Amino acid sequence: MKNYRFSATVTAALLVAFGTAGCGNSDDTASPAASATAATTLTIKDPWVKAAAAGEMTAAFGVLTNDTGADITVTAAESPVSPMELHEMTMKDGKMVMQPKEGGFVIKAHGTHELGPGGDHLMMMKPSAAIEAGDEVTFTLKLADGSTVPFSAIAKPFAGAAESYAPDMPMGSSAP
Repeated sequence: MKNYRFSATVTAALLVAFGTAGCGNSDDTASPAASATAATTLTIKDPWVKAAAAGEMTAAFGVLTNDTGADITVTAAESPVSPMELHEMTMKDGKMVMQPKEGGFVIKAHGTHELGPGGDHLMMMKPSAAIEAGDEVTFTLKLADGSTVPFSAIAKPFAGAAESYAPDMPMGSSAP
C-alpha cells in the first residue's frame, strides 16, 4: 500500500509540475496542442484512388477512423494533383445524384466513416495529369479544429458497375 501512495503522490506532483510549466506564456498555445491531438488520432485505412485520365474527374476512398472521445469533422481535402471537394450521394427527384457535402464529414467519437464508390468520397475535380494504376497520390485532410491529416493513396482501376464521376452522367446501379 505504501508503494501505491508514493507512486500516486509522485504522479500527481509530476502532473502539477508539467501542467504549470506552460502557464507563464501569454500566447494561445493550448489550441495547437489540441489540434495536434485530433490530427494524430484521425486515420484513413485502406486509402485508394480511382485511376483516371488527365482532366477526368475521379475520387479517393478509404475508411476514416476516429480514435478520440470527441467527434471530428473533415471540412476539406487538398491534393497537389487536383482541386478537390468533399462529395456525397443523395436522392433527388427519385434519382441518385452527387453533390458537395455541406458541413463536411463528421466522424463520431470512436467511430468510422466510409468513403466509397456510390457514397461519400473525396472528389478530384480536374487532375492535372493522368492518374494511372499503381501511382501514389498524396492528400491532406483539413479538420474543423484547424489541424490537418496527410495521407497517400495508391491508384487502381475500377469500373464499379459503369460508375462515372462526370457531372452529367447517371451513377448506374452502384449507387446505394
